[in-house]
Amino acid sequence: MPITLHDAFVPTAQQILRAVRGLVDKAERHCAENGVADSELIEARLADDMWPLPWHVRSCWVHSGYAINRFKTGVFTPDFTDIPDDWDAMRDQIDDALTQLDAITPDTLEELAPQTVGFELGGQRLMEMTGQNFLLSFTQPNLFFSCLHIL
Repeated sequence: MPITLHDAFVPTAQQILRAVRGLVDKAERHCAENGVADSELIEARLADDMWPLPWHVRSCWVHSGYAINRFKTGVFTPDFTDIPDDWDAMRDQIDDALTQLDAITPDTLEELAPQTVGFELGGQRLMEMTGQNFLLSFTQPNLFFSCLHIL
């Protein structure tokens, strides 16, 4: 039986988002139990030129349910306008992404798979790809990248 696009993307994205939510919970507990200011972990970066934790949480949101919903329009433009600023806001974005993914049916993704989606940034179309390539070769690696920076 061939694997569907839904099978290849949605369960993995859900698993990653649940892990990210668990890490946000752990980070908040660590701060509370050890007298660490929340801002120390919320603003932490792996390197000086990298995004802090809330940006990576937002990126996980962008490259999961939001990406699929943009994919339906034929144009994907990342949305980094609502960066969470505390633990609850991060959990809310993760929960929203999970809710969006729960609403995606296998049939919907199979119908969208061959359609073209354009990646636009700064008002310019930078590339076009099939929906399948968009999810598996663009969105999924970006989701993994952001998740790894949270780990």
